[in-house]
Amino acid sequence: MIRVRVIAFLLITIFSAEQAFSWGQIGHRTVGLVAQKHLKKKTKKKLKELLFHESLAIISVWMDDQKSNPDFRHASDWHWVTIPEGKTYAETEKNENGDVIQTINRVIEELKSGTLTKEQEVMNLKILVHLVGDIHQPLHVGTGEDIGGNAVKVSWFGEDSNLHRIWDSDMIQSKEFSYTELASSIDHVDPNIIKLWQQDDVLVWAKESMDLRKQVYNLPENKRLGYQYRYDNWPTVEKRLQQAGIRLAGILNDIYS
Repeated sequence: MIRVRVIAFLLITIFSAEQAFSWGQIGHRTVGLVAQKHLKKKTKKKLKELLFHESLAIISVWMDDQKSNPDFRHASDWHWVTIPEGKTYAETEKNENGDVIQTINRVIEELKSGTLTKEQEVMNLKILVHLVGDIHQPLHVGTGEDIGGNAVKVSWFGEDSNLHRIWDSDMIQSKEFSYTELASSIDHVDPNIIKLWQQDDVLVWAKESMDLRKQVYNLPENKRLGYQYRYDNWPTVEKRLQQAGIRLAGILNDIYS
């Protein structure tokens, strides 16, 4: 039993460490910029009071910047959640340190309460912006079998990588977009679709990521990934970034407008 717990701890630690740049900085900033473009006037005013010169795109990577901060290590498990195949979130054993679903719901509730200090409110905003992005990356809703794809070793255009990293950053970086270019290229969602997306709750977002795992793990036997894998999956990357940005804007408008 002790050995099992030690192994589990090591896996969690490795997973947390390799999550350091979830969605990558370009992906997270893209989510932030898409959200910024869909904020209501009152929301923009309130965020300017709180964030001054910083935008949602800029604060979107704050949680990753804290990875070496010893005072913030308790947050390492907040970036992800494990929901095995065939189970719902309600049926899973919950992480006592928290997970991405628990944390998103908590910070939204706290922001709505109006009881936070300004410093606490800004921190919660930084956490929210980042984690809404994280939960839309399919491998941040892991199966519990391979550390969210980190243990799936692959090559990416001839370079060593792993499946989690492919989805976090390799695919996006290979397109050579800046985050402003990427946000501009995907920010064209029908208003009716926007309304539908913003009605969904966090559990729906997690279920969407779960449903995408079959596609994500559809790998050639030689695990050599490149043009074909990117062609097959790039529309999904775009959609998940769209959804994250649109839904983040909806949450912030609900809180501040």
